[in-house]
Amino acid sequence: MLVSGPVWADAAGDDAYLKELIRQARETRLSEQRYWHLLLHYRQDLTGGYTSEVDDPGFFLAPNGKTSPQAELEATLAKFFSDELVGRSRQSAQCAFLARYQWLKSQLAIDDRRLPPQRCERFQSWLAEMNAQSITVIFASAFMNNPSSMFGHTFLRVDRKGQTEQTRLLDYTIHYAAQVTTESQIAFVVLGVFGGFKGYFSALPYYIKVQEYRDLENRDIWEYRLNLSEDQITRLLMHTWELDNAYFDYFFFKENCSYHILSLLEVADPRLHLTDQFVAWTIPADTVRVITEQPDLVIDIAYRPSRSTQIRRKRELLSHHEDRLLLRLIETPAVAEREPFASLLPDRQAFVLDLASDYLLHRLATDPEPSAAARDLQHSLLVTRSRLATASPETTIAPFTQRPELGHKTSRVGLGSGWRQDEFFEELSVRAGYHDLLDPEIGYTPGAQIEVMSFNFRHYNRRDQTRLERFKLVDIVSLSPMDSLFKPASWKISAGYDTVNRADCRYCGNVNVNGGVGAAAETRWLRHEMYFAFAELDANYSHAFDENHRVGGGGTVGWLADLTERWKILLSTTYLRYPLGEDSDDWRFSFQQRFTLHKDLALRLEFNHWDRHDNEAVLSVQVYF
Repeated sequence: MLVSGPVWADAAGDDAYLKELIRQARETRLSEQRYWHLLLHYRQDLTGGYTSEVDDPGFFLAPNGKTSPQAELEATLAKFFSDELVGRSRQSAQCAFLARYQWLKSQLAIDDRRLPPQRCERFQSWLAEMNAQSITVIFASAFMNNPSSMFGHTFLRVDRKGQTEQTRLLDYTIHYAAQVTTESQIAFVVLGVFGGFKGYFSALPYYIKVQEYRDLENRDIWEYRLNLSEDQITRLLMHTWELDNAYFDYFFFKENCSYHILSLLEVADPRLHLTDQFVAWTIPADTVRVITEQPDLVIDIAYRPSRSTQIRRKRELLSHHEDRLLLRLIETPAVAEREPFASLLPDRQAFVLDLASDYLLHRLATDPEPSAAARDLQHSLLVTRSRLATASPETTIAPFTQRPELGHKTSRVGLGSGWRQDEFFEELSVRAGYHDLLDPEIGYTPGAQIEVMSFNFRHYNRRDQTRLERFKLVDIVSLSPMDSLFKPASWKISAGYDTVNRADCRYCGNVNVNGGVGAAAETRWLRHEMYFAFAELDANYSHAFDENHRVGGGGTVGWLADLTERWKILLSTTYLRYPLGEDSDDWRFSFQQRFTLHKDLALRLEFNHWDRHDNEAVLSVQVYF
C-alpha cells in the first residue's frame, strides 16, 4: 500500500516500483509541468486551480482527474502496471494514452524490466497507415449558408511519405467537429453557442473534405505546410490517438475546430503558445494568422480554388462570342457540332467544352436532386469532348479572396465624434468580430458581413450624459452576385439594440430584429461595384411606440463600391411599413465610407437619416486588433 496519497486498488505489478515512480514525480513536480497540462488540456481557473477542457469521463483515470493534475498523473502511473481496458477505445492505459506514457517514461527514466512496455498493435498499424512525413494546416474559407462555417474552418492534413502535390488528396486529415443531434436550425445555433454538442476528433481521407468544401460548398482552400520534426509529428499523432478517448463540449465561438487544432500543435511543440492567445473567442482566420506569425513554422503555402472560382476565373478568359457559345452549349450540347462553334480553333473549342463540362459538374454536385436530363447533358458534353484530340490547356487560377492572414484583424475599436439632432457627442465603438461590408476586403469573402457583439457608447456634451447608443448581438449580410450561370440568393439577419428619437421620448431604447432575402449583382465599371435589394421583415420593442411595439416589413436597395484600393463607399435606402402594433412607417437613408490608412487602421465617415427628421453624422478612427 502507498504511504500517503490516494490508494489505487486496481494497480498491478511491482507496488514498490509504483511508489518509487510516484515519489520521483512528486519530487520533480511533474504534474505542474506545462507538457502534462497540454496532454490533459488543463486550464487554470479563477480560483488558481486547474480544470481540463476535456469533458469525457473516460479520458481521466482518476475520479477527480478533470480538476487534479497530480491525482491524474498518479492514477496514470498506476494504470500503466495494469492490463485493464480503459477509455472509449478499450485498450490498456499504455496503449490508450501513448503520449502520456512516452512522456512519463522519458521524465522518470522508467525501467522496462520493472514496468514492461506493452505491444500497441492497433496504434502501430494506424501509425503505419498514416506514414507521416509532414503536417499541413488546412483553411477552408467562409461558407455563409452554415452557421458553424461562417468564419471558415481549419483542420490538419497528414502528408504521407512518397506523395506528390497531385496525389495529396489520398492523404488523411485530422478533423475536429461537433456531433450534431438536431435538425432544427434554431436549436442548432443555440446548442452550438452554449456547448450543447459533443465535439470529437476523427481521421478522414483528404479527398472527402475537399469534395465537401471545395466542390459542394464552393469554398476556396488554403494549405499551410508546417516545419515539424519527425519527433514532433509523432508526438502530435500519439496525442491524436489519445483523443479517441475524449469528447469536448463544442462551442462555436471558443472551443471550436480551430482552437483544438492549435492544442495539437502545442503538444507537437510545447514552445508554441497558441491557444493562450484566444481567451473569449476563437476565429479560424485569427488562428491561421497566429500560426503564420510563428518564426519558421510555415514553410510552404498552396491554394486549391473551389469549383465555382475555377469556373468564374476561366469564364473571364472567354471572348464575348465564346461566352455566348458556352451558354448555348450548357443547354444544347449539339451546338458543338455546328457553326459557329466549329470555326473556333481546336484549343479554344477544348477550353469552352471543358468549361461547360465543369459547370454542369458543379450543377450536378450542388443540386440536391439532380435530374436525369442534367446527367444526359453532362454525358453528351463529355462524348463531344472525347472526339476532340486536343489536350486541355493549363490555366492558372487566381483567388478572388486573398489568404486569411493577410487581412485585417477581426476585433475592432473606434474613437469618433459627431452629432445627432443638433447634439454633439464623442463615441467609443467596440466590436468582438469579425468583418463588415466596409472593412478592408483582403482576406475576406467579398460581399460578406458578420458582426458579432458590437457596442457603441456615446457621451452627449449638452446633457453631459454617457449611454449605450447601439448594441448588435449579431449582424449578418451575404451579398452573392448573380450572373447568367450562378444565381445565389442574398440574405441578411440582425438582432440588437438601438435608440429611437421621438419628441416625447428622446433616445429611447429599442430592441430590434430584422431579416430579409434578396438579390445582388456586380459590375466593374469603376473598379468593383455591387448592387443589392432586399425584401425584409422588421420587429421592434420600445416604450417609444404605441402598444410598446411595431412589426412590419419593406425593402432596402443599396450600392457598395470600391472606388480605389483604399476607399470604399456604401449607399442604402430603406422603406418599412408597420401594420402591427404602432401603425407607422419609416424611411431610412445611409451614406458610409471608409478610407484605409493601414491594414489595421481606417478612417470612417457615416451619415444616417431616419424618418421624423432624425439625422446623425459621425467621423471615427478605427483600429483592428
